Amino acid sequence: MIRRRRKKDINEVADIWLCVNLEAHGFIPARYWRDHFEAVKEMLGQAEVYIFEDEDGVSGFIGLDDDYLAGIFVRNGMRSSGIGKQLLDHVKGIRHELYLHVYQKNERAVQFYRREKFVVRSEGVDEGTGEKEYTMMWRKDYE
Repeated sequence: MIRRRRKKDINEVADIWLCVNLEAHGFIPARYWRDHFEAVKEMLGQAEVYIFEDEDGVSGFIGLDDDYLAGIFVRNGMRSSGIGKQLLDHVKGIRHELYLHVYQKNERAVQFYRREKFVVRSEGVDEGTGEKEYTMMWRKDYE
């Protein structure tokens, strides 16, 4: 089931955010993610967040800031089970376009977004990490 984030979800969602970033971005020092944890936790409390929840609890979430897709985060062991796609399909149903930033070295995520009809609009460097990233965009009329 996909639902809107509730206030009580913040700690669990923030923990998923941290774990997924540590696992998916081994090319960025772990300290970077830990140093940003509290600020992100606060932002998650204000962002538009949709949760994927089943009988085992919260398995993942997707975060939006208007049309900016801040990320899709799915617990380890639950990835490649369709949760990320379901979350993305949910927000595609309520938006006409989305854009995001993804690290070029995160090849798994880049492939996922390409498969989901996102196209690379530009390349840049994330100021916080110094890592190369793509800006990717999806629009309903791309489908």
